[in-house]
Amino acid sequence: MIKVSEIAKKKVIELMQEDGFNPEVDFVRVGVKSGGCSGLSYELKFDKQNQEGDKVFEDNGVKIIIDKKSFLYLVGTTLEYSGGLNGTGFVFNNPNAQRTCGCGESFSL
Repeated sequence: MIKVSEIAKKKVIELMQEDGFNPEVDFVRVGVKSGGCSGLSYELKFDKQNQEGDKVFEDNGVKIIIDKKSFLYLVGTTLEYSGGLNGTGFVFNNPNAQRTCGCGESFSL
């Protein structure tokens, strides 16, 4: 399961509405792909449909969808949002990551 912080929830809802998505029925698709300075990088986008094999969760009023492969890398992750001096954007607090890059957008196991 993936958790969503209160700040991330507010930002997700705001961005979904700006992009024409309905936060009550549409999803935040979270995934992992090869790349980044640490080997794997996070993907985050909005989606209206789930695919065969997707895992669907809801936390803090946000519907999250994860493909089967990415789920293994993301179990226990918390999606947060940072608006601080070091940059603005979504942050993945992933307990499975053994190493992350300085920007926090990639990791390795």
